[in-house]
Amino acid sequence: MDTTRSRASSGSPYEGSVGFSRAVRVGQHIAVSGTAPINADGHVSVDAGSQARRCWEIALGALAELGGRPEHVVRTRHYITDADADVVAAISSAHGEIFGDIRPASTMVVVAGLLDPRWKVEIELDAIVTD
Repeated sequence: MDTTRSRASSGSPYEGSVGFSRAVRVGQHIAVSGTAPINADGHVSVDAGSQARRCWEIALGALAELGGRPEHVVRTRHYITDADADVVAAISSAHGEIFGDIRPASTMVVVAGLLDPRWKVEIELDAIVTD
């Protein structure tokens, strides 16, 4: 079994002091850590669907950096701060745009809050690269 370990960086200045990576690949398995909806300029959209799409853009970029593709994703997790039907629908729609045909195991959990109060969603994923 291949146990080679590689990492993708988030670019966060806290990676070293906190001790984390955006994503880690060991052998065929890739885990992408909690990914927030922060744009490159630090802006965070107020729209839940836009936030979810930004999370997926970042997470899938890290996945690709480690050799994975959306079809390799086997589990996704959404942490959301608002169970309002419109918020849930917007976040779910963003997931469906990517994973509608792939259909990984998926969890959506309502949480009391995330690190930044502007965030309505944070996501994680796990993938297994078999090719």
